[in-house]
Amino acid sequence: MNDLLYARAQMGLSLAFHIVFAAAGVALPVLMVISDLKGRRTGDADYRLLSQKLAKGTAILFAVGAVSGTVLSFELGLLWPEFMGQYGQVVGLPFSLEGVAFFTEAIFLGIYLYGRERVSPGLHLFSGVMVALSGAASAFFVTLVNVFMNHPTGFTPTPTGPTDVQPLVAMFSPGWMQQTAHVLVSSYQATAFAMAGIHAFVLLRHPGATFHRKALSVALPLACVTALVQPLVGDRLAKHDAQAQPVKLAAMEGLFETERDAPLSVGGLPDVETATTPYALRIPHGLSILAFEDLHAEVRGLKEFPREDWPPVAKVHVAFQLMVGTGSAMALLAMVTLALRWRRREWPSAPRMMQAWLLASPLGLLALEAGWMVTEWGRQPWILHGVMRTAQAVTPVPHLYAPFWTFTLVYLFLGSVVVFLLARQVAGTLPGREVGDAH
Repeated sequence: MNDLLYARAQMGLSLAFHIVFAAAGVALPVLMVISDLKGRRTGDADYRLLSQKLAKGTAILFAVGAVSGTVLSFELGLLWPEFMGQYGQVVGLPFSLEGVAFFTEAIFLGIYLYGRERVSPGLHLFSGVMVALSGAASAFFVTLVNVFMNHPTGFTPTPTGPTDVQPLVAMFSPGWMQQTAHVLVSSYQATAFAMAGIHAFVLLRHPGATFHRKALSVALPLACVTALVQPLVGDRLAKHDAQAQPVKLAAMEGLFETERDAPLSVGGLPDVETATTPYALRIPHGLSILAFEDLHAEVRGLKEFPREDWPPVAKVHVAFQLMVGTGSAMALLAMVTLALRWRRREWPSAPRMMQAWLLASPLGLLALEAGWMVTEWGRQPWILHGVMRTAQAVTPVPHLYAPFWTFTLVYLFLGSVVVFLLARQVAGTLPGREVGDAH
């Protein structure tokens, strides 16, 4: 594996690791505040305990996310010096604002964690709300950088670098609403599904655990709503990609020939040598409708573009299919759950539904990771779409395999520590341990 591939692999590994903690950092504070509100409204000690546990979980994930996020910041400069050196001035504003949001989140998280009995109830609740808002703002600003990389605007490219820089235009590049909404909803969805699965697992073993039944009633509404909203948000993003990155859309669908009445491909594995996607189930007119809301619209295939501008077609297609497949499964489970909730006037707790939520618990994270792979692989071979190739931006420093394997071991260690600490938080709520005790 050459140094360019090691640089890409290291960046990809860091992103894949960090995004889990970033997503949880966005969503857990929302669940924490909901639990806090329920505890204040009902006086129920279980909801109070749940808000405390979620606050501790937020702190754990925030700490690890801060470490992995700092690593990513260094990697942008060290692995891709040409990109940051030339275009850092163009897209520096959202990076700066993300830093402000990060420190705001840290300050209010400290108040929420240690001020429960030391500040007024209103200020304590306000601090929790600010943690949730600043966490979302942090993800919002970072995502704007990725939007810029996918559709760069706000400058005039020249052989010596960008001129006529307009930072606000660059920060809000076309597609910013669709992509930031997609990222934020996926963060809430992945975290809520994971939380629901954890409490469903405990309820399968301890059906009478009232704490976990109440915790499930906090996680399920967010999980169900986001699972149904996300396909709508994703549809808007796909329509933007059809206009801004048609080669990416063609790779996502394994479409080689330009077609009118283009079918939507489900499954299959693209073969670039034969320019076909065998074993795919094709839905007539589906892609034309998805991309342009027109039954007979023309969709450009990969052959419309130079071969050297193709992304890794098979990888993009498989990742996209994984994202759509897991998203569809979650949406179906959400519809069944909401139907049962409406029919029975309470959230379902039957063993079969608990088994379904347990099985679905990792799907949000799988969809989240697959979606980022589609975004990053789909932009290749460009680090800045249409402006700078990834190979032009990579560091000239050799032997990148050493930091790659070093960071792999570090991430494995950090991941193990996080799992251990979170498992302890859950174990402390098992029947006979701390349930009903808010202290």
